[in-house]
Amino acid sequence: MSDTPFGFGLPPEEPDDGDQGKKNDPSRGGQGSGGPANPFGFGPGAGGDNPFAAMFGSMNPTDLGAAFQQLGQMLSYEGGPVNWDMAKQIARQTVSQGTSDGSKDTSVGPAERAAVDEALRLADLWLDGVTSMPSGAVSSVAWSRAEWVEATLPAWQQLVDPVAERVGLAMGDVLPEEMQAMAGPLIGMMRSMGGAMFGQQIGQAVGVLAGEVVGSTDIGLPLGPAGRAALLPLNVERFGKDLSVPQDEVRLYLALREAAHQRLFAHVPWLRSHLFGAVEGYARGIKVDTSKLEDVVGQFDPSQPEQLQEALQQGMFQPEETPEQKAALARLETALALVEGWVDAVVHAAAKSRLTSADALRETMRRRRASGGPAEQTFATLIGLQLRPRRLRDASRLWASLTDARGLEGRDALWEHPDMLPTAQDLDDPDGFVHHEQLDFSELDKMLGEAANGPGRPEPGAGPSEDGGSGDGKDDTDK
Repeated sequence: MSDTPFGFGLPPEEPDDGDQGKKNDPSRGGQGSGGPANPFGFGPGAGGDNPFAAMFGSMNPTDLGAAFQQLGQMLSYEGGPVNWDMAKQIARQTVSQGTSDGSKDTSVGPAERAAVDEALRLADLWLDGVTSMPSGAVSSVAWSRAEWVEATLPAWQQLVDPVAERVGLAMGDVLPEEMQAMAGPLIGMMRSMGGAMFGQQIGQAVGVLAGEVVGSTDIGLPLGPAGRAALLPLNVERFGKDLSVPQDEVRLYLALREAAHQRLFAHVPWLRSHLFGAVEGYARGIKVDTSKLEDVVGQFDPSQPEQLQEALQQGMFQPEETPEQKAALARLETALALVEGWVDAVVHAAAKSRLTSADALRETMRRRRASGGPAEQTFATLIGLQLRPRRLRDASRLWASLTDARGLEGRDALWEHPDMLPTAQDLDDPDGFVHHEQLDFSELDKMLGEAANGPGRPEPGAGPSEDGGSGDGKDDTDK
């Protein structure tokens, strides 16, 4: 579990060098009162009894107008549980500032687009020989970081909204029913602020993540539009920078992973809803510490909105370990391990005889996924869930053993229904799962049909009965 669930973490501390101008200069990546980490200036240490005066006193007229505009957007928002317009704005601002190593987002040129298209097309050809699933990509694209933000926000909305909605409902439920009508404006303000704070944190996190991901499936979930295989050339280059591996091999290996994910999500129709449903199941089990929330509501001063953010940062929404949440989390972790293990196994089968650095690239990606890379950490910060496939190596070995024992079609056939997939217990004993007798579903259907027709009664359309009759229930002697 994340130490700061649901994205309400403290903003990073600024160095105490006395250079206030650097702190508040967005062009230098600063995150002072106007930066993406705290765009409203409401937070611990805002200064003085009047945070508005402390925040606005040192601003020039242009900055002051922008601050009031952001404040107005925060208080007037009446949409869903997350202010996604704000999230998108802050994500794009974060992307424009660049990454910690000075890497700046740039538009993708024709040469880069052609290289990505060629790599994804070749990857699909190689995968044809190691999986029975056909290509799942109808198009290939090369994204800039800003384009990745735009393309993946709908998926983030589906993942985050269930958690944010639970929090928003709790804000309105803490007051007695007879007081809710009187306190309507206050509740509305709190929900608007909650939506804005979610939007602020999600935008910041997604913007940082855009500087790390190499495609649309890095976290094991389909974040981009269906059927669109994507790579980010700038981040692909950054990924291979210190690996001493030719850039063409890095690009092709990552294209294999992207194309393999696309095949799986395209041809296993229940998989996307299974994964997203596990996240929603986890969200339904969230419990809010209403005693803390009641204290905040009772003492809330509209002139000091930083009180609400401080309460959020102090763990008001720490989820409880309910049985429902444990079950949803276990289901999600196992499914992620199986997805990543299958991708790891088929990509290695396709690359090992063609790429000289296949083993090194495989190990780098395994460590990045299994040890909790930036994608997993970002998601943990957003909604308190870790998308870490803890059993990645076990799952990969199991899929490889299934390939040896049953062939490509026998292995891939297990994706036809979630009940046919290995369980967490099967990952503990992969040999037992690989070699145990599989249930013959045709025999099961026959048994169920006979049971439905009753004992001694043939199925509809059956041939002659054992006693020589026609099986239609009539006495043959009358014919």
